[in-house]
Amino acid sequence: MKRSVALLIAVVFGIGLAGLAVAQTPTPAPATPAPATTPAPAQKPAEAKPKSDVKKAKNAMGTVKSASADSLVVAGKEKGKDAEWTFAVDSKTAIRKSGKAITAADLKPGDPVQVRYMDHEGKATAMAVQVKPGATSAKAGQPAEKK
Repeated sequence: MKRSVALLIAVVFGIGLAGLAVAQTPTPAPATPAPATTPAPAQKPAEAKPKSDVKKAKNAMGTVKSASADSLVVAGKEKGKDAEWTFAVDSKTAIRKSGKAITAADLKPGDPVQVRYMDHEGKATAMAVQVKPGATSAKAGQPAEKK
């Protein structure tokens, strides 16, 4: 009887460990397709840092100073002081104005924006840019008048 209880506990413990291993495996896969080999535990701490950066997305609000296909410069306030941020823009960056997807090149100086970004390898990379309704966007066209 004691052996069957011990065996049952060992099986449940093994299933629990396997479940943890399975739960851990899909998370690093999107970051880098690392081969699952014995040194994988040594690679996990290095991959854990980018995952924590994703969770630490930051927000910035201000006005566009300049925009190009691969970068965006925004002026605003941070902790009550004037600030200026330069964000990298890539194909994954979602940029929206009046509910429509646009490109970074469509942004105009003076457009009020909210930028959700993360620090990646020492530079701020924009994940999403939302053009807010404001004086400049009202002059640009009809969307502000429809409200």
